[in-house]
Amino acid sequence: MNYKILSTLLAGGILVLSGCATTPSATNAIMLANNQYEVTGIGKSNLIAKNNAVAAANKTCARSTPVIVDEKTEYNGVLKGVVDEQTGKIVEAAAGVIGTLAGKNASLAKDDDYQTTLKFYCKSN
Repeated sequence: MNYKILSTLLAGGILVLSGCATTPSATNAIMLANNQYEVTGIGKSNLIAKNNAVAAANKTCARSTPVIVDEKTEYNGVLKGVVDEQTGKIVEAAAGVIGTLAGKNASLAKDDDYQTTLKFYCKSN
């Protein structure tokens, strides 16, 4: 009986801790010189990373409009330095197909494969 209670508590604790270990999708804004800010968004794809960075910029500016001064996106996936980004996408797609055929999740993509950094200022509407 105590074994069941202990194992249930342990499993619940692991679930709670794993929920706390998720990677944030964007950073808080860093204020730079000349009233400019910098935020970084991450994601499984280029588009998701950009959207996360833009959402962070919108949150920073609140009722103002963010005006992008500089944007930089880079690929940080598992195959970075081994193959170029396009080849990495092909390998990822092939792994997904093989995983589907095998009935397993064989994805190489992670939530932080792409990183977009935006420098911006807030313009009053």
